Amino acid sequence: MKPFNWDNPYRTERTPLFARNVVSTSHPLAAQAGLRMMLKGGNAIDAAIAAAATIVLVEPVSCGLGGDCFAILWDGKQLQGLNSSGVAPAAWNVEYFKRKHGINAQGLANMPMRGWDAVTVPGVVAGWAALHERHGKLPFESLFEPAIEIAERGFSVSPVVHRKWVAAAAELKNQPGFAETFMPEGRAPHIGELFSLPDAAHTLKLIAQSKGRAFYEGELAEKIAAFSKACGAAMTLEDLRAYQPEWVTPIAKDYRGYTLNEIPPNGQGIAAQMALGILQNFDVADLPVDSLESQHLQIEAMKLAFADLYRYTSDPRSMEVTPAQMLDDAYLAGRARLIDRQRATQFGPGRPASGGTIYLTAADESGMMVSFIQSNYMGFGSGVVVPGTGISLQNRGYGFSMDPASPNVVEGGKRPFHTIIPGFLTKDGKPVMSFGVMGGDMQPQGHLQTIVRMLDYGQQPQAACCAPRWKLNRDFTLDLETGISETVAQGLQAKGHVLKAVDDPYMDFGAGQFICRLSDDPARGYVAASDSRRDGQAVGF
Repeated sequence: MKPFNWDNPYRTERTPLFARNVVSTSHPLAAQAGLRMMLKGGNAIDAAIAAAATIVLVEPVSCGLGGDCFAILWDGKQLQGLNSSGVAPAAWNVEYFKRKHGINAQGLANMPMRGWDAVTVPGVVAGWAALHERHGKLPFESLFEPAIEIAERGFSVSPVVHRKWVAAAAELKNQPGFAETFMPEGRAPHIGELFSLPDAAHTLKLIAQSKGRAFYEGELAEKIAAFSKACGAAMTLEDLRAYQPEWVTPIAKDYRGYTLNEIPPNGQGIAAQMALGILQNFDVADLPVDSLESQHLQIEAMKLAFADLYRYTSDPRSMEVTPAQMLDDAYLAGRARLIDRQRATQFGPGRPASGGTIYLTAADESGMMVSFIQSNYMGFGSGVVVPGTGISLQNRGYGFSMDPASPNVVEGGKRPFHTIIPGFLTKDGKPVMSFGVMGGDMQPQGHLQTIVRMLDYGQQPQAACCAPRWKLNRDFTLDLETGISETVAQGLQAKGHVLKAVDDPYMDFGAGQFICRLSDDPARGYVAASDSRRDGQAVGF
């Protein structure tokens, strides 16, 4: 990475961390769990799995044992990707949802946002096992020691987690198993209150002992399938047994002499790459970093990327166009020409040429770096918790379309459009930075805004992380974070941007974690940043 400006012009209590072995997460206990593995002689993968297993306990509002995950990692020689997102139960199709949930005013089947009929086969446990099998160093069982201890002894609930827990509890209290697990006193726990998950401790022990298989074909799988049947849902033991994560080649897009690598669809990382490919056609660095003109260009580029993302992205087996076609330089240059630098535009999708979430990252002095993200989606996901297990299930099925003409239409065995995306920056084929910004639709927007700040403006990772953000909503209205100047806000309105404050306690403006190499020699160490929008921290030695 070219030299940073180490000043931080934004108000924050966070400073960058410099160390040879680093873990950065959105919760301190998870970061420390990962660091414990490194101190025992483990590598970045061991640290990431230990942190991930811990954070499902201490930040259950964002992820759970019934969630999904993705990873991009540098193993010392090459970049690899892992897609461990879940697939639809075999019985799912449009008719299934019409029959159970009726149709809407548009004549399409209703897809529930919560409950069992929003749950796809969970992938996170299989993802942990796959990462360890290929790259782990310590025994798999040892990686779960910090999480099991916390589940049994309990943890004190932190401020941000408390706030999000309270926001979700009222909506989810009647979902099967939720109140018994997450509202044992009839309410969300208070800040500083000791909260334990003994059922999850037993589950983690079974996962550790079986290298994850108990979740898909043993005692845990049988409990999941039996609860599904008791609730009249579609997921079966056969759906769980058939699940496998997929190793993939990350897709790449160059920007300012660097390469942004993302997991290919069904994820939305391609939107960040498209937006950067569009911005490549403008001299962004010539504009002041927090200026109206710079923000307007970035917003319009993101709108163009989202228009294509929502039209074309799905399980790659059913996409009409390829990622390469969507990332084609000529196509993105054409999209860039649609931007009016004086006015906001409502863009439709183009026609490419035919042919609540947690993010964590870890890096070690051998050079291994891992960019890892896991989620239950929308805060506690489906709200369903399997009795006696502590397994809270995601609601990724809500990402499917009910339109038979959509490439993302629901179908058994198919992966839905997915929001969680790990990012990885390289230069000339060498690793530079593992990073991510959690938060639903905010994720590619966070990738775009932080990368522009670092590569166009030379801001150091903690400054880029702390800077105020904007967020495009699904209706393409704009939400501005406190800290964006009133002058810029008024200027955006004058250009035609529609400002709308969205009360979104789960996703808000995202939260990032960054680990950047200080040189080509990993023994010289890294600089890490952790977003002040969460309780987390970067730790290292």
